[in-house]
Amino acid sequence: MAEITAAMVRELREKTDAPMMECKKALTEADGDLARAEEILRVKLGNKASKAATRVTAEGLIGIYTSEDGKTGALIEVNCETDFVAKNPEFVDFVAELAKKVALENPADVAALNALPFGEGTVETTRTALVGKIGENMTVRRFHRIATPYQVASYSHGGRIGVLVEFEGADEVGKDVAMHVAATKPKALNADGVPAEDIEKERSVAAQKAAESGKPAEIVEKMVEGSVAKYLKEVTLFNQPFVKNDKQTVEQMLKEKKAAVHSFGLFIVGEGIEKVETDFAAEVAAMAKA
Repeated sequence: MAEITAAMVRELREKTDAPMMECKKALTEADGDLARAEEILRVKLGNKASKAATRVTAEGLIGIYTSEDGKTGALIEVNCETDFVAKNPEFVDFVAELAKKVALENPADVAALNALPFGEGTVETTRTALVGKIGENMTVRRFHRIATPYQVASYSHGGRIGVLVEFEGADEVGKDVAMHVAATKPKALNADGVPAEDIEKERSVAAQKAAESGKPAEIVEKMVEGSVAKYLKEVTLFNQPFVKNDKQTVEQMLKEKKAAVHSFGLFIVGEGIEKVETDFAAEVAAMAKA
């Protein structure tokens, strides 16, 4: 019986994208023959989708598509289990095609998107087949679409942050605002768009801090409202200092450029998903003991 080393497992994983334990099992079955182990995995990977479906997908990719006329755009987040798979060419192509499909076919929600024709089947059957081939769970999490009589600008930061901006004005302004949104991550254009629960949470924290000051109630109330006002300036696009010139706000920059922003979309990979931390060295050590 050939010794199955961690290096052999890693090499097979890099060639097949299969889970590490499956690689070890295949190598063991193939008595260390890498080519034979790869064949074994190719046969077995077809049934991995159902087993993978319960695993957390906190990594992934933000896909972006804008139409040729610049009036329609889409963001989509597709998640997988590891950053390694997020760079897989087949996964990257799948995400890109989904962003285009959202922009051009305008599905009502993720369920409607999953039911759309894709390749020889649907988006969902294609996703399931890809899960089986790659050996990792992946989910279509959310999308954001803009169709406008104005223009759409986009920005991607390494595929992990994606932005769409609906704007009027020079192309350069749209691109600058998209990059600004990626850098500062505003919650809304102005205070009216900030979720009420976020404002109340900020007010509660500010009230607790102000109460500890021991000042009179009327002063405490002013302190709280001042903190909330400061928070709203920090999280609203128009009130933020413009990243390329912090001497003016985004709103002031737009007026200077005779431009306007009507809406934006911002996706960050895995935002709000509880990630499971993995230790590769410990995983290899545990696998060696097994």
